Amino acid sequence: MPLPVRLGDLAHAAGRTIAGWAAAEVEPGRLFPWLAIGVAAGIVLYFAAETEPASWAAATALAAALVLVLATRRCAAVFAAIGIAAVAAGFLAATVRGRVVDAPVLRQPAFGAKLTGFVEKREERERSDRIVLRVGSFEMPRGGPVAAGVRPERVRVSVRKGMAPPVGTPVALTARLSPPLAPLRPGGYDFSRDLWFHGIGASGFALGTVRSAPAARPPDLGLRAAAAIDALRERIDARIRAALSGDAGAIASALITGKRDAISSSVNEAMYVSSLAHVLSISGYHMAVVAGLVFVVLRAGLALVPGLALTRPIKKWAAGAALVAATFYLILSGAEVATQRAFVMTAIVLAGVMLDRRAVTLRTLAVAALAVMLLTPEAVVHPSFQMSFAATLALVAVYEKGMPWLAAAPRSQLGARLALWGAREVVALIVASLVAGLATTIFAAYHFHRVAPYGVLANLGAMPVVSGFVMPVGIVALVVMPFGFDGPLWRLMGAGIDWMTTVAQWVAALPGAVGRVPAFGVDALLVATAGLVVLALLRTPLRWSGAGLLVIAMLLAGAAEKPDVLIAPGAEAVAVRGVDGRLTVLRTGSLNFAARDWLAGDADPRPPDGSEVAAGFACDPAGCVARLADGSAVAVARTAESFTDDCARAALIVALRDPPEGCRATVIDRTTLTETGALALRRAGEGFVITRARPPGYDRPWSPAPVAAALRAAPVSASRPSSPPDATPAIEDVDPD
Repeated sequence: MPLPVRLGDLAHAAGRTIAGWAAAEVEPGRLFPWLAIGVAAGIVLYFAAETEPASWAAATALAAALVLVLATRRCAAVFAAIGIAAVAAGFLAATVRGRVVDAPVLRQPAFGAKLTGFVEKREERERSDRIVLRVGSFEMPRGGPVAAGVRPERVRVSVRKGMAPPVGTPVALTARLSPPLAPLRPGGYDFSRDLWFHGIGASGFALGTVRSAPAARPPDLGLRAAAAIDALRERIDARIRAALSGDAGAIASALITGKRDAISSSVNEAMYVSSLAHVLSISGYHMAVVAGLVFVVLRAGLALVPGLALTRPIKKWAAGAALVAATFYLILSGAEVATQRAFVMTAIVLAGVMLDRRAVTLRTLAVAALAVMLLTPEAVVHPSFQMSFAATLALVAVYEKGMPWLAAAPRSQLGARLALWGAREVVALIVASLVAGLATTIFAAYHFHRVAPYGVLANLGAMPVVSGFVMPVGIVALVVMPFGFDGPLWRLMGAGIDWMTTVAQWVAALPGAVGRVPAFGVDALLVATAGLVVLALLRTPLRWSGAGLLVIAMLLAGAAEKPDVLIAPGAEAVAVRGVDGRLTVLRTGSLNFAARDWLAGDADPRPPDGSEVAAGFACDPAGCVARLADGSAVAVARTAESFTDDCARAALIVALRDPPEGCRATVIDRTTLTETGALALRRAGEGFVITRARPPGYDRPWSPAPVAAALRAAPVSASRPSSPPDATPAIEDVDPD
């Protein structure tokens, strides 16, 4: 038989096989989880837009997609139409959410602004406290107008340690405020977007004391409810701290109340490096322990009453009580995104018990994802959402497809003995740690530029103690607290926490424990996400195409080029890659966070505040100069006179002044910095390839386009007081769970 005919037969057979697999993937019941993926894709498209979409356009797109679904309902094209409708629904949900938030943003720094308002939230931190203030009045210093005519409705302000008033307190204060922190490099995390969706239009720190002040009107019902919940959390936190001091008390409070800001930076770092940080953020694991413990204890107690056990649905009663306990835990812990997802999934599982339905499925996860995305679409671009759902998706998929043997009865005497010794639980813990760790690796690498090589070891050493001892003891302590018997239980809980932190610090000290990863583009993240979804949701051999997507993502991440120059917004920090291939950073203003972010994105272990980091710049009163790898100079001009030498000798000049006519160097001036935000430059021949954090014409509510008046009013230079460590958002604000 001729070879072409044989190849044709093989191709035809392969085509029929693939068509059969594709048909199996669209069978009834298989496509529902893909609706959540479509909605997420629509939300991502919303955030990718350079200008704010019109609500009518988003609504029209969804209406057209639904018409397309009706028109194709009798043919195979209906699946594509449903997918388009899901994407349009996600896009519309995000657009509507933006209209609902509609928070004003401060355009320029305000030094000495006078504010009054109600405290909406307070956080205890390692070296200071922080409050969110619902603004009642906003007055610029010397009675001047509000910057750019915009008055924020909420501001986040750092205050002295122990000086944060309770939630609901009317206060007056003077503060130094800045616009929410924009990305510090192209592709970097957008803190301003995160704050905007919380209704916060400025951040900064209080100057002097925070004073009580009479309110023009009483707090509304929502604020009174928040004050009551915060007061309860504070009382529980105080009882825990009275019995446990230091990090043990802070971690115990984090597990019960969700208040994790008081944990020391050294323990926080050890928890992240060892991959135990998920213990500190209340999510599916914590919700499952709380609901499971209440369910088991109540059901076992009711089973001791023969009249109830034989005649009443005690299993359903226990599930209902567990749902009430989970709801209370959701409210007490602050209801963050990961906690919301965990609560929805737990509620579905418990409802399944009450309705005699199996509920731990990919469909359950899809419902939870849809609930979170439709209520808070902005969660999709937050690392907490991404890591939480990636880990849960992988675990549910493995549970459904690869681990039914864990629930099966042992078939041999040896198997029974191994089960009795807990071998099955140990294997399940190892598998779960591996699966969750691998599923979240790409997201941890993208957002935090590191991975945890010894995560399985740390989880294997700590999680049995946390699950079997720390959390149950803490729940019992919470129950008996009104009776005054909680103190000894908190101390017992602290013993288990000490073991966990010992494991975390031991693992963090192992050679190679910090897996640093250079920053890479969002393209690799999207391809890797698609690969994970395909692997988890498909059931035929087509799912292995997801592995190919993951390989492509790794190649894209590995091929990412490092910039030669980085410039922070407003040129408050400049970094230059020298002959040794490492960045040297010059801080020209009050932005201290940029060096840490840039070094992390460069996989550089040097401390950001060390003298070595700035050693590559040579400075005099006129300005500073550093050398690129090819020997060309990068100048940071401080005075107008410095342009004379810099224009003749430098390849690049960074200045907050306008350059003179005929300057030969590439100049990044005040207007460019205002319009583009942070910049990354790569040397190309005699010039530079410039990548902008904000493309030309970019105008979103959290990052409004600069106005001409603001450009003209921008100061040439300003003497600014140094910010305290907590004045700008820190990496703790984007913790994954």
